[in-house]
Amino acid sequence: QAQLVESGGGLVQPGGSLRLSCLGSGFVFRTFAMSWFRQAPGKERELIASIDNISVRTYYADSVKGRFTISRDNNKQTIALQMNSVTPDDAAMYYCKANNGMGLVYWGQGTPVTVSS
Repeated sequence: QAQLVESGGGLVQPGGSLRLSCLGSGFVFRTFAMSWFRQAPGKERELIASIDNISVRTYYADSVKGRFTISRDNNKQTIALQMNSVTPDDAAMYYCKANNGMGLVYWGQGTPVTVSS
C-alpha cells in the first residue's frame, strides 16, 4: 500500500528556518515526481515546489522562490523542503504529493507549520 508520511512541521519564528521531510513507501519512489503543496485556513491548496524523479528539474512558486529548497534522496525514498526566511504567510498545512505522470497520485496526511514570535 502506497504511503507518504510528512514530518518536521511545528512552530517557527518569523525569519527562522524549518525543514520538512516526506517518506514514501509502497511504491517505486524513484519513478515518481514529487511535490510540496500547502493549504492555509480558508484558502485553496497551492503547489509551492516540485522536483522530477531524478532531481534534474525543479519548480518553485513565486511566493517561496529564493527562500525554499526542495530536494530528494531516492535511496532513502524521501524528499525534503528546506524553508528559510519564513514569514507569517508561510503558515499552513504542508502536504507532499507523488505523481508518476500516468495516473498514479499519492498524498500524505500533512504536517502543520505555525509561524509566530
